[in-house]
Amino acid sequence: MIDIQIQKDPRNIDITKVGVKGIKYPIIVLDRKNGTQPVNASISMFVNLPHLFKGTHMSRFIEVLNEFRGQINIKTFDTILKKVREKLHAESAHMEISFPYFIEKVAPISKAKSLMEYHCMFCGTNEIGKTDFFVGVVVPVTTVCPCSKEISDRGAHNQRSIVTVKVRFKRFFWIEDLIRVIEDSASGEVYSLLKRVDEKFVTEKGYENPMFVEDVVRNVAVCLNRMENFTWYSIEAENFESIHNHSAYAFIEKNIML
Repeated sequence: MIDIQIQKDPRNIDITKVGVKGIKYPIIVLDRKNGTQPVNASISMFVNLPHLFKGTHMSRFIEVLNEFRGQINIKTFDTILKKVREKLHAESAHMEISFPYFIEKVAPISKAKSLMEYHCMFCGTNEIGKTDFFVGVVVPVTTVCPCSKEISDRGAHNQRSIVTVKVRFKRFFWIEDLIRVIEDSASGEVYSLLKRVDEKFVTEKGYENPMFVEDVVRNVAVCLNRMENFTWYSIEAENFESIHNHSAYAFIEKNIML
């Protein structure tokens, strides 16, 4: 059969990334408490396409995934990228994996247990002789406005916030530890299940620990700066304001000199 993809293209334009996006695929990730955790991931895979060729072979991305079925994780990520690059005769290969990750959380007073969902991602690029890889987590927290507390006779406005942290690292680390750093850097944590005694505790704890969005990203940065394992990070926080028709936002990116 005629292979249209390998035919020459007359426009003489390279394509940086071409491939498949949003593949729903089951993978297994490491879980510190239970050993492993099966998750339903969304995977996107790309390669570069030189100007000489009309298209790439999309089916080959799925073929590589099937070769590594049940073995898609941080340790095999680079191997998968190399396989994709070789199979599609490309100079570079890129893969993004996003997935929900569940941790059992215990309510602070009642000790009621529930599962809390966090969104995580693995992203990497492989070129000949070079690989770039980072891990990201998206963590919901709560923040109480210091200004509102200062100027109000009663109460202070508070809101749910989303903190996204991405890191490059030298050695393996647990996702749970990065999530803990983020939750400890805000006014308070978010839970799936709280009884009335827990709501009282969480509300009062947040009130006694007010933070601007700037405070949150700086607190996370201070913790990451102390950890020798991380060579680069980005920290992004968005407060979904409860009394304003906009969000408050802050971002930090840093290469750590080792």
